[in-house]
Parts: sequence; structure tokens; C-alpha cells
Amino acid sequence: MQKFYLENMNLKITINQQGAELVSILSKENGQEYLWNADEKYWKRSAPVLFPIVGSLKDKKFTAEGSEWPMSQHGFARDMEFKMVKQADGKRILFGLESNEDTLKLYPYKFALEIEYILDRYKLTTVWRVINTDDKEIHFQIGGHPAFNCPLKNEENQSDYFFNFDTDKDLKYNLLSENGLVDSYDNVLANDGGLVKIDEHMFDKDALIIEGGQANKVSIVKPDGMAYLSVSFEAPLFGLWSPAGKGAPFVCIEPWFGRADAEDFSGDISERKYDNKLAVGETFEAEYSIEVEL
Repeated sequence: MQKFYLENMNLKITINQQGAELVSILSKENGQEYLWNADEKYWKRSAPVLFPIVGSLKDKKFTAEGSEWPMSQHGFARDMEFKMVKQADGKRILFGLESNEDTLKLYPYKFALEIEYILDRYKLTTVWRVINTDDKEIHFQIGGHPAFNCPLKNEENQSDYFFNFDTDKDLKYNLLSENGLVDSYDNVLANDGGLVKIDEHMFDKDALIIEGGQANKVSIVKPDGMAYLSVSFEAPLFGLWSPAGKGAPFVCIEPWFGRADAEDFSGDISERKYDNKLAVGETFEAEYSIEVEL
């Protein structure tokens, strides 16, 4: 599997060609690795791109163009080999994926997906572009799933760390059923001046799904009260996740333009919550950034 690198005085970034997946954010100043290493004991990925769906589908299939299309959780892009399109000055790199005979067996739309990484000092920005290359309107979702080491030191406990949000209001979140579908709404995450303790039972029922633009920046805070990493986004919703009951030493902060179906959902792909549609020739663009704080 070919790897590509971005690097400056502060950080060294590693990206796999498969899935155009970010796999390392290494500080050159203190030697700290911030991204999860994809150890299969807990979770075999580091920061997959979710496309053309986010989450799980009702009955593991969607309806489009008059037919049913089976698809597994989070879609297929994360398992496909992207083409490295261009790289500039070691500070930015662009990957591309185009629909083909294989994708058209899974998803009835022609598309081009671009993923660009831009490194600027301590900040890495991920840009997504979806282009409609079909002769009809297309429908999709897209999202990020980066996993960050937490705790940073073996002798520390994850439950001594916190999330910090750019709001001091309590946050409402939804939960998933055993089928991976949304079925529990408006649970309350008590927010003490922006800080929420990462409780060991926080993810017992899978991801926390926070909708409605309630926050646009989430930081991970060390036991000493200092943030060491922040994720910023302008997405309509985001997820917080770590594998339930495994004691996994990482947490995910996931900006999403889409989410799993509800348990009571029925309808075609255009009726899915947070569906994104593109007319012929149109481009969707969104981004999020990860910033290391020293």
C-alpha cells in the first residue's frame, strides 16, 4: 500500500493511497503521535472517509432509480484505491476517485470524489469535493471519522480526559439501536462551561450523534485542563465515538454531512435525513480541520 507525506517544521502527515485515508499526525517537536494506529484489537482504521453514505441503512439497503441497492455501513470509498492527482510543495496533496463499473454495481450514480489535504503550521485541513459526472441528479452523504489517541500516556486514564465544545450550553444527542439505526432522541450531554468528562460508559450505546449545528469545534482536553487537539467544522452534525466496552485508547470526532437511517425510516435515497443532492455538472465542497495545540 503506497503512502504519501506532507511535512513542515511542526508536523509530519502520512496518508494511505487506499481510501485516501489519513493514518498519522506526528509532532516533530515532541514526538507525539496524535492519530490512532489502526490496531485491529480495537479498530482497524485511523480516519476513513465515509462515502456515499454515513452510518447504516435501514435493512442494509437503499432504494434509488426504482431498484434496491445493498450497501454496508459508511459506504465503499474507504476501501477503494484513490489516484494521487497532484502534490505541491510538500504542503498539500489531492486524491481522486471516479465511478467505474464496480461502483455502479453498488451505487447507481456517476461521480468524481476529490479529497485534498492542506498542511499549514499545526493545522491539517481536509477538503471534500463531490462532482456530479452523471446525466441526472445524484444523491449522497459524506463524512469524516478521524480517531485520536486518548489518553496520550500509558499511565493515564481516558476517563481523566475531557471534550471541550465551543458552546457552554448542554448538548442534545441521539443514539443508535442494535441495528445501527437512530432510535433514541434528545438525550442530554451536560456541559460544564464547555467541558464534558469522557466517562468510561459514554459510548456504551455506540456513537453520540449531535445534530443541529450545536457546536463547530470540539477539542480533547488533558487531565491538566489543557487542550491538545481540536477539530473544527461547519457540518450540520457530528459524531463522538469509541468502541463500547473495549477500553480503546482513542476517541473519534466525526464531522458529518449525513447519518444513519432512523429505525422507522421508509423511502428512497432522496428522502434520507441529510441527503445531499447535486444537479448535473454541479460540485459539492466542504472541509474540516484538525489542529494540534502545544
